Amino acid sequence: MFTGLIEDVGSLLAWENQGGEAQLRVRCGFDMGSIALGDSIAVNGICLTVTGMGGDWFAAQVSGETIQRSTFAALRVGATLNLERALPLGGRLNGHLVQGHVDGVGTVERLLPKGRSLEIWFRVPAALGRYIVGKGSIAVDGVSLTVNSVQDSGDGSRFSVNIIPHTQQKTTLAELIVNRQVNIETDILGRYLERLLGPEGRRCGREGGMDEHYLRERGF
Repeated sequence: MFTGLIEDVGSLLAWENQGGEAQLRVRCGFDMGSIALGDSIAVNGICLTVTGMGGDWFAAQVSGETIQRSTFAALRVGATLNLERALPLGGRLNGHLVQGHVDGVGTVERLLPKGRSLEIWFRVPAALGRYIVGKGSIAVDGVSLTVNSVQDSGDGSRFSVNIIPHTQQKTTLAELIVNRQVNIETDILGRYLERLLGPEGRRCGREGGMDEHYLRERGF
């Protein structure tokens, strides 16, 4: 589990295709003495397992599913990457709960300077937009952000976030340009609620799922 608070901006040293999967090597500024093989590190919001490391780098395997669902297929050597180590048990949760399981890809639609901050509008498919709510949490390339507003259309949704100067300085978001693609992870709570309230919710013990009557019966 992660928080969406980026610890370091690294760079892609190598990308090796391996029959539909890949191995990448990332330069980072972490104290490598604090990292062990098998540890989890979020790379642009994607949870990866450390499979090798050196004095200022770590290696990880990337599955075909991850490549297809994320922006990793377009990565090139030298690309800058948002990095975050897994949240330790008992650590402070200053962002929001981020799994590192990317739901899909969004596209930068507009960048609007707002004083010293930057307002960014993203476009996402309708399948992702249904889980995005105003003032809710979202992870963009692994960065925990608050959704300003959401606008739905027939085939997709648009949402905006505000990037303060600190976030611009400490992450890769300041490098975004129109039409650049980003990894999107929506808030997991919305996905669980949809499953519980939908047809699959019959498993909760009531035909039709967890509805208002079901909750009232149990004192809610």
